[in-house]
Amino acid sequence: MKDVLDQLEAKRSAARMGGGEARIEAQHAKGKLTARERIEMLLDDGSFEEWDMFVEHRCTDFGMAEKKIPGDGVVTGHGTINGRLVYVFSKDFTVFGGSLSETHAQKIVKIQKAAIQNGAPIIGIFDAGGARIQEGVASLGGYADIFLQNTLASGVVPQISMIMGPCAGGDVYSPAITDFIFMVKDTSYMYVTGPDVVKTVTNETVTHEELGGASVHAKKSGVADGAFENDLEALVQIRRLIDFLPLSNRETPPKRPSYDTADRQEPSLDTLVPSNPNKPYDIKELIEKVADEGDFFEIAPDYGSNIVTGFGRLDGQPVGFVANQPMSLAGVLDIDASRKAGRFVRFCDAFNIPVVTFVDVPGFLPGTKQEYGGLIKHGAKLLFAYAEATVPKLTVITRKAYGGAYDVMSSKHLRGDVNYAWPTAEIAVMGAKGAAEIIHRKDLGDADKMAAHTKEYEDRFANPFVAAGRGYIDDVIMPHNTRKRLIQALRTLKNKKCENPWKKHDNIPL
Repeated sequence: MKDVLDQLEAKRSAARMGGGEARIEAQHAKGKLTARERIEMLLDDGSFEEWDMFVEHRCTDFGMAEKKIPGDGVVTGHGTINGRLVYVFSKDFTVFGGSLSETHAQKIVKIQKAAIQNGAPIIGIFDAGGARIQEGVASLGGYADIFLQNTLASGVVPQISMIMGPCAGGDVYSPAITDFIFMVKDTSYMYVTGPDVVKTVTNETVTHEELGGASVHAKKSGVADGAFENDLEALVQIRRLIDFLPLSNRETPPKRPSYDTADRQEPSLDTLVPSNPNKPYDIKELIEKVADEGDFFEIAPDYGSNIVTGFGRLDGQPVGFVANQPMSLAGVLDIDASRKAGRFVRFCDAFNIPVVTFVDVPGFLPGTKQEYGGLIKHGAKLLFAYAEATVPKLTVITRKAYGGAYDVMSSKHLRGDVNYAWPTAEIAVMGAKGAAEIIHRKDLGDADKMAAHTKEYEDRFANPFVAAGRGYIDDVIMPHNTRKRLIQALRTLKNKKCENPWKKHDNIPL
């Protein structure tokens, strides 16, 4: 019996070595952890249970029959993060460059199916060279099998992709279907076709970083929801994110004890909004002063920065924050902001996370670039997301809420549950000056008359009381009481029941 046990341990030790010592050292030389080291850093100590450690590929073409390594380039299994179950797969670049074979794909699919069945998040760690060319269509079929499970899992369990090395070709579409994608600066990149193919087809000369690095996807394309400095920081932040999320759509988000009092006041908020309506202020200050202990996990901080999205807690309850950012483009809604916030709101709704919206929006960004880019359709995504959401929706208008952007930003008309305004709120079709110029066009040449008309419009609409008089605003609140009022409202909504008409699925304006 002892011989058998020794043989088992020897096989386990060999499998844990992946592609061998030399390739592990090469991985470390690039500033990257190995697949198993990443899992150890991500999960609670000793919690990882590995599946399919001894699986090998079945390919016999091109001399592959003599090249078999246990695990076949991906480590799969389950463990816990702060005691809560998660499923994980981590591609091993030291084994065939992490390339995807038929059996490699089957290992990932097994994890995906278990996660859906048992109701737990899926975390995928990517560091791979794409499909295994020697297997041809079998590897392509493996990709499609994974994509199908990604799609079936969408809205059922949270799916998080961590890009920690190359991610190219078919590999990129699995992360693209998941809820969140994060990258590591300088060591990770994503693209459909690499620099060599780009050079051949378009005659462009680009580096891996210029084509698909973290600097591209976290800031320009919006493909990534954040970029971290190194592997360690990335894995620590994923642990932090998981703490805000339910394990599946069958659960409520995890509430935890808060050391921050529910009735805490913030006197500094009374002076947050400048007296000059054209002067910006940082909306993140409001979020951090309202959230429990100032804890805010921002999603996509470098993309669409005119809107802020992320997770925090109120009275220990996870919530999703959405807020116009006056510090960037005056907080207007444009294509990028609408896409970013719309997707975030839909995630929150899918996983029973209440949405808190802070509004200071002068409208949609005008111009040919926006119109040619499809602003109408993209703006409708955010509108659609808020309208269909059935989770508790709390809204606070801090300053401007102009035009159609007022409607879009979780207004009472889109089934906002509790809608507050600060005394500094201005709810109108447009700014006073522009409105006066349209209403009193005949007086455009008379500066004194136009000044009077502008003041008249300001007196009428540069306040929240017209909207409050119609019931579109539930109350005008003191800024320093914002946290207290939001928590009180959230408590009243804990048993909210709201269902949309039956449908196979909706047809969001993609």
